[in-house]
Amino acid sequence: MCLAAKHLILVFSARLFCRACARRCTLAAIFRPVTPCATSPRQGAPPPPRSARGAVFCAGGGGSSRQRGGAAARLYPALPAGALPRAAPIAPSPRAAAAMATPGAEEDPLARYRSPLVSRYASAEMGFNFSERKKFGTWRRLWLYLAQAEKSLGLPITDEQIQEMEANLDNIDFKMAAEEEKKLRHDVMAHVHTFAHCCPKAAAIIHLGATSCYVGDNTDLIVLRDGFNLLLPKLARVISRLADFAEKYADLPTLGFTHYQPAQLTTVGKRCCLWIQDLCMDLQNLERARDDLRFRGVKGTTGTQASFLQLFEGDHSKVEELDRLVTAKAGFKRSYMVTGQTYSRKVDIEVLSVLASLGASIHKICTDIRLLANLKEIEEPFEKDQIGSSAMPYKRNPMRSERCCSLARHLMTLVLDPLQTASVQWFERTLDDSANRRVCLAEAFLTADIILSTLQNISEGLVVYPKVIERRIRQELPFMATENLIMAMVKAGGNRQDCHEKIRVLSQQAAAVVKQEGGDNDFIARVRADPYFSPIHKQLESLLDPSSFTGRAPQQVAKFLKEEVRPALIPYQSKMGGKIELAL
Repeated sequence: MCLAAKHLILVFSARLFCRACARRCTLAAIFRPVTPCATSPRQGAPPPPRSARGAVFCAGGGGSSRQRGGAAARLYPALPAGALPRAAPIAPSPRAAAAMATPGAEEDPLARYRSPLVSRYASAEMGFNFSERKKFGTWRRLWLYLAQAEKSLGLPITDEQIQEMEANLDNIDFKMAAEEEKKLRHDVMAHVHTFAHCCPKAAAIIHLGATSCYVGDNTDLIVLRDGFNLLLPKLARVISRLADFAEKYADLPTLGFTHYQPAQLTTVGKRCCLWIQDLCMDLQNLERARDDLRFRGVKGTTGTQASFLQLFEGDHSKVEELDRLVTAKAGFKRSYMVTGQTYSRKVDIEVLSVLASLGASIHKICTDIRLLANLKEIEEPFEKDQIGSSAMPYKRNPMRSERCCSLARHLMTLVLDPLQTASVQWFERTLDDSANRRVCLAEAFLTADIILSTLQNISEGLVVYPKVIERRIRQELPFMATENLIMAMVKAGGNRQDCHEKIRVLSQQAAAVVKQEGGDNDFIARVRADPYFSPIHKQLESLLDPSSFTGRAPQQVAKFLKEEVRPALIPYQSKMGGKIELAL
């Protein structure tokens, strides 16, 4: 056995453990010379019991020479005593090493993991929507709304305090807030202290009567609403671009597929309408989910509003009015009438469910485009200098559609997070929702934003190859036209059964040429060469016109676009402009 293999066996031996000193060895010890343990028999400790034989010991640890380092001795018979092979560490760059070694040193942003959702793909506006600046700026606005409403209902809050808060809404000392949170282990109180530091006159009334979820949950609801407002125009633009494409190619026949096997003809525009219909359902779902969002409002620690009832000395009407005022200031028409400490986490399920459904729609659309690209019938845009493959220069890979499918799969899985979170919230609330929601809510909207922008770019540059489509139709259409040929022969005085038998024989001969010889479908040539079919030879071109096999597809496209699609886009007409250029 080679030395490297022996080394790997030792490294991955289960549960490395020093029996003599009862301390777990670190893997680091494997890669450097090991000094004798302080509790070695050389220092007076007893040897390990016989039952310990066969275990892996620290090199240089206690026990007899046979026991001490026995595994190492068997694996590394040629090594000097007390030593194990060294592994060369991967050294950080000098700049990275300095940043890690010097407290407070400026970190190299490339030396830390960054989510590609933000660093590579997402739009600036969606990135800001989930940024700390927006989050904590919204917290301060919520504290202002609360103070304003409490003042209007008679609490002793002065105009000067309100003005001081208004002047410092975006004056956030993030460094101070981080230091406070490190000390307090509480993000909300850290920002209460930070806000109070720049608002000394208002310090006493900031967060008055509120609980952490007043700012936390209400901010989340604002961010979710604003996220929908960013996604909806993008989805509408995608639908609009595809609608234009469908209208342009409403009459272009193409081979339909069921089970990914050739089926009856449809049109390029009609197939696109299948995509559009799914996206229109998503548009309705996103609008509904946004409009169904309510504000948590001012509900107190367990949702009973007890703290506010105490502030207003038992006046229930003022507590209700406080809730209404703050809800209106935040831009919501209504708040949830009952909550625990948080709004129900089923709301998050509803939000991510419609986004996951959108992901499914886009995955299906982009999968179709990828399959059509393989058939060379339709392609996504391909830049002049774009490289499809580092090894195969001729390739034109559908990388945009592949990206959409890749990210759509991620989006579809994220709904599992709120499903599980909602199911394990105990009574009025448990905090095991918090860290999970920080990740899944933001990632869902960022991912949806990315795939919509990418799909818009695709839909604005789709390339259709009519000649390729026509050639594939010509390969399959003759078999589909057999019923038309039989009807034409009967009208010309032929016998239906005789004609059927003739066509059966000729079609099987043509199929053998295609499947066994790799040739083209020559069924029509065989019909032309058979004197039996001479009564309809002049009709063959019209009988084989692809447009006669597409049914009402063109009419369906026109009616669908006019009656369902265009009306659904009316609310977004002012936001239909602009093309998407992808950075990557």
